[in-house]
Amino acid sequence: MRVLVVEDDHALAEVIAEGLRDQGMAVDLAHDGLAAAAKLDLALYDVVVLDRDLPGLHGDTVCQMITDRAARPMVLMLTAASAPGDRVSGLTLGADDYLAKPFHFPELVLRVHALARRKPDARPRTLRAAGIELDPVRRIAVRDGRQLVLSVKEFAVLEALLRTSPGFLSAETLLEQVWDENADRFTNTVAVTIGRLRRKLGDPPVIATTPGIGYHIA
Repeated sequence: MRVLVVEDDHALAEVIAEGLRDQGMAVDLAHDGLAAAAKLDLALYDVVVLDRDLPGLHGDTVCQMITDRAARPMVLMLTAASAPGDRVSGLTLGADDYLAKPFHFPELVLRVHALARRKPDARPRTLRAAGIELDPVRRIAVRDGRQLVLSVKEFAVLEALLRTSPGFLSAETLLEQVWDENADRFTNTVAVTIGRLRRKLGDPPVIATTPGIGYHIA
C-alpha cells in the first residue's frame, strides 16, 4: 500500500510516516499543499492522509483536486478542526474519512487500512494464491496451514505480489509500492528481500522471476 502524508508539522509528519512504515506501508511526505499536488501528479497513492490547514494550497483545495481525478486515492482528513461542522464540511469536500487531532495512532492505522479496502479497485481483505493466505490488517500470513514469520518489508512484498497475482511486478515497481520515493533505484534491496522471502515460504517455490519483466506468484 502506498500512502501520501500531507502535514505541515514536520515532527508530526515524521511520526505518522514512520508509524505507517512500521506497518509495511510505503509512505511519502509533503509539508504543504503545492508539494502534495506535485506528488499526486507523479505517483499513484492508495490513501492520502491530509492535514486541512496547509500553507501553499489549503487542504480543502487539495482535497477537491483529488476528488476531481478519475482514478483517485482515498482521503483521510487529519486535522485539529474537530467540531461537528468541520467534519461535515470536510466530508462534503470529498474526504472519505475525518479524524481529529489529537488521535490514537492504532485508530489511524485501522482507518487507513479500511479506506484502502474501500477503493473501487480494492481486492478482498484476505489475499489467497498458491496455498498462501495473507491478511494485511491482522498482519498474518500462512502457507499451507503454516504461519509465516516475516519482517515488515517481507510481508509488504508478499502482499504486493499477491495483490498483483497472476500479474508481474518489476523490481522498480516493488520499490515504489513497498519502500518509498527515497528508495535507491540502484540498490539490490528488492532481490535480497525476495531471496529471504523465498526461503521462509519454503518448497515448492512460489515466487518466480522472469528476466526483464519481474516477479510473480507462480
